[in-house]
Amino acid sequence: MNLRHCQLSLVAACALYMALVVFNNLTDYASNFQLVQHVLAMDTTFAGNSGLWRAVNSSMIHHAFYASIILWEAVIAVLLVQGSWHLWLARAHSTAAWLAAKPRANAGLTLGLLLWFLAFITVGGEWFLMWQSSKWNGLGPALRMFTVMGFMLLFLNLPEDRAAVEQS
Repeated sequence: MNLRHCQLSLVAACALYMALVVFNNLTDYASNFQLVQHVLAMDTTFAGNSGLWRAVNSSMIHHAFYASIILWEAVIAVLLVQGSWHLWLARAHSTAAWLAAKPRANAGLTLGLLLWFLAFITVGGEWFLMWQSSKWNGLGPALRMFTVMGFMLLFLNLPEDRAAVEQS
C-alpha cells in the first residue's frame, strides 16, 4: 500500500467514524444529551466552587448546544466523505492533482480538531469545568479524538517522494 492509499484509507475511516457519531447522536439522542446537560448545568462539578455562576440551566439552551454539536459533526462527516471521494479520484494522478484533492479532507479534519479542542476541551473542560466531574467528564475521549485527527491531518499533508509516486 503506497502513501496515498494509506492517507486515503485514514481519511475514509475518519469519515465513517464521524458518520457513526452523528448516527448515534441522532438515534440515541438522550445518551449524549445527558453529557451536554450536566456539563452546562455544572451540577456534578466540585460543590461550592467559585465558577458555578457560569452554569446554564436552560433546557432550551442545552438542546440548542447539543444540536449545534451534532450539526458540526455532520459537517465534518460530509467534508471527510467528500474529501475521501476526491482523494480516491486523484489517487493515480499527478502530485498536483493529489494536492488539489486534499482541501475537503483538510477542512473536515481541521473542523474536527476545532470541535474536540474548542467545544469539548476548552468550553466544556475549562469554562464549564467538566474536568471536575467524575461522572460527566468527556475530556479523555475529546483528547483522544483531537490527537487522532491531528495525526491524520499531519499524515495527510506529508510531502510525497516524487520517485515513489511515479513508480506506483
